[in-house]
Amino acid sequence: MSIDGKYAVPTVAVHTDIFYPVTQSVVRMNGMPRMRQAYVPQPIMGKTPQQLRAYIDGPDMKTGRPFMQEVIEGLTRPLDSQDLRDSSFDRSTPRFLEVDTEENLQAMFEENNWTDFLPIVLPTEERVEAMLKNTSHARDEIIGRMRPTNFREYWAYDVEKVAVNAVMAGARPEYFPAILAMAASGVSARGSTTSSAAAMCVVNGPIRHELQMNSGTGAMGPYNHANATIGRAWGLLSTNLQGGSTPGLTYLGSQGNNYAYTSITFAENEERSPWEPFHVQHGFKPDQSTVSLFGGARATSFTLGLRENYWEKHVLNLVRGFDPHTELVFVLDPITARQFVDRGSFDTKEKLIEWVHRNATMEAAEYWDYQLIQNYIYPRATYGEEPFASRLAVPSEEMLPMFLEDEIHVTVVGGETNGYWRIFAAGYRGTFNVDEWR
Repeated sequence: MSIDGKYAVPTVAVHTDIFYPVTQSVVRMNGMPRMRQAYVPQPIMGKTPQQLRAYIDGPDMKTGRPFMQEVIEGLTRPLDSQDLRDSSFDRSTPRFLEVDTEENLQAMFEENNWTDFLPIVLPTEERVEAMLKNTSHARDEIIGRMRPTNFREYWAYDVEKVAVNAVMAGARPEYFPAILAMAASGVSARGSTTSSAAAMCVVNGPIRHELQMNSGTGAMGPYNHANATIGRAWGLLSTNLQGGSTPGLTYLGSQGNNYAYTSITFAENEERSPWEPFHVQHGFKPDQSTVSLFGGARATSFTLGLRENYWEKHVLNLVRGFDPHTELVFVLDPITARQFVDRGSFDTKEKLIEWVHRNATMEAAEYWDYQLIQNYIYPRATYGEEPFASRLAVPSEEMLPMFLEDEIHVTVVGGETNGYWRIFAAGYRGTFNVDEWR
């Protein structure tokens, strides 16, 4: 779109046919319905060069005409009236709905994809007003912008729209400042990625106790009202305030992700941790309340405790199970956190992070052969971006770190019923102050 729209160079975008609805939607929302596009079959992955050549020699999957004819004509044929048709559409949403029964309103919310398809609390005017009383910010203050992918437009939203979604999630009014901080971050809990990622939120500071959040036994499970509904509110506001999250159109996760229901929201167990809290690591004071947000939460691995003789190999085996194009979040029960101090002399989180960075390695040839590394890191390396550019010169048999130090994170949560712990693949998006939204 940039080449065609910004530089006026005729361009044909090539996609696989399964993405037809979303590509048509994206160009329309960007005001470029004239954008020429051609379609080959899905999938590309795992196909031989001969099979891929057959795609090119075959028909376009949408028009039925020869694929290369679509490409050549797209590059050479002048635009016609159909190409230049009006691309405007209504971006507004209603403030009030007509009075109806609860059953009918629940059905309406589902039909419009405004829910996560669990029952919602209907956002009556009285309930929204109660939510708004817990912030000093005006209801019509624009506090953020959000979008599901980089290729879609940002949608702006105000405090009242966030309150509506907080009510729908079943959140209590006193939770509202934390939900506003999540909304104001602009980080979507409903990112559209084919890898079916979810989101994660770690809460730190005094607000954990104010809201009676769980950081102990069952903290990551369905056993606490604040943990469950704050995370659910983040998901609902992301769906509704970024312009939608509809499978095949604005959501492309092939399998989907059950973590998305509550966005893995929990409080860090600061009191039982041997280390400083997560938000203090990121420049906040211990008495400040924060939410730390992560995206791309896809995979997890776990084990029990740290053995005396082979704990290092056991930990590295877990880490090697992740794709190197990701970030790691160590989610440690306090028992295991103290074992890391005892076994590895890691008296700070930073020392554990540095050890993982230094020891989690693979041969350069293996590293560059990962598909996601080819897709996302190799181009950056060829453009000269460090530290990736220097890695291109590393001999194939030499070892490379799988993860940069700032791609490794450590949190502590759990009730010490046992030393089970896990690692999530999730990318840190930032830590955000809750107190300014009171």
